[in-house]
Amino acid sequence: MVFSLDAYSQPVASLLAKAPHNELGPGRPDAAQVDALAKLSPETLVAPAVLVDREMALACLAGLWLRFDELDRSHQISQSLASATGSYWHGIMHRREPDYANAKYWFHRVGKHPIFGPLAEAARELATATEAGKAAEQLTAAADWDPFAFVDLCQLAARDNAPLTRLCRQIQEREWQLLFDYCYARASGR
Repeated sequence: MVFSLDAYSQPVASLLAKAPHNELGPGRPDAAQVDALAKLSPETLVAPAVLVDREMALACLAGLWLRFDELDRSHQISQSLASATGSYWHGIMHRREPDYANAKYWFHRVGKHPIFGPLAEAARELATATEAGKAAEQLTAAADWDPFAFVDLCQLAARDNAPLTRLCRQIQEREWQLLFDYCYARASGR
């Protein structure tokens, strides 16, 4: 799974070209993008391709609202999805609120997600290249992705640890990209 704007419909690619690098916390909603986000439906999200999986398209919408720091809108969608992927978006949203205990509850509902392998590999690469210190060692030692350890790491970073915050934001960015790409591929059948 590789994040590339060329892989998405024009409206999605246009939005993602303007997407912020999210804070670990809730961030500030990007009011300038609300109209474009509100115009998207599961069908227009993948057009001109034909919608193949409506729930995955809704998961994409939850991810896009989250990307532009509209946590409430993302939450409304993700909590309506009864899938591991919907729970994943829901967990990320609560992690960013921050409501760490609630995030862990939703990550328990995810189980082992298909993006965990690539995410663990990306996190190891990012952690190896950082000065985040001992706190990041758990990411380099784990064989697979541990969303609970990452919640704990984000909570630790929130205590004003700049190198750890940078690392967590980089990992969060990669996580978003992998999960969004996973959802979009299934929604559009590509």
